[in-house]
Amino acid sequence: MSCKKVLGLSAMFMLAAVSGAEAHVGVGVVSGTVAGFTHPVAGLDHVLAMIAVGVLAAQQGGRALWSIPLAFVAMMLVGGVLGVAGIAVPFVEQGIMGSIIVMGVVVALGRAMPMPLAMAMVGLFAVFHGHAHGTEMPVDASGALYGLGFAIATAMLHVSGIAAAVSAQKFARQVAPVLVRIGGGIIATLGMAMLAGA
Repeated sequence: MSCKKVLGLSAMFMLAAVSGAEAHVGVGVVSGTVAGFTHPVAGLDHVLAMIAVGVLAAQQGGRALWSIPLAFVAMMLVGGVLGVAGIAVPFVEQGIMGSIIVMGVVVALGRAMPMPLAMAMVGLFAVFHGHAHGTEMPVDASGALYGLGFAIATAMLHVSGIAAAVSAQKFARQVAPVLVRIGGGIIATLGMAMLAGA
């Protein structure tokens, strides 16, 4: 499947999911899906990490375009369940900051990674992000709707990262790899600055 088709299908899925969520306003969605959706996009730490996952997926290419984001979302939901259940995960904040730094550095290095290693890396970091989302779920929210919300927002941020990297490749083919690597370096630097300021 071509990159354009992947991006198109992803965008259609996201729009359909968000439209479906908005169609039921007043049935617990305000404290459910919408709350879940806004949580990842409201924090710069989550936004940087999600975009880095998308950029990494585009940089790796091929099946990584969907398998890396899918691994992240799946393990993030696992982390979310742990958070909602009150099961402690150590070093959550450090794990979130580490995800920004490590994934930014990986993108900046521009090396191809074995697919299982890339999926394991993003999956591990996803547990920390999911746990943070889960522990901050509003008390009156439906866990399923809240999880749907943050899964949709996360996937949309992944698609944004993929689209940015693919656009660079399309419009600046000669310098695209350098631009993507610089973007990774910027993400890692912002992560280190956030960690230092924490």
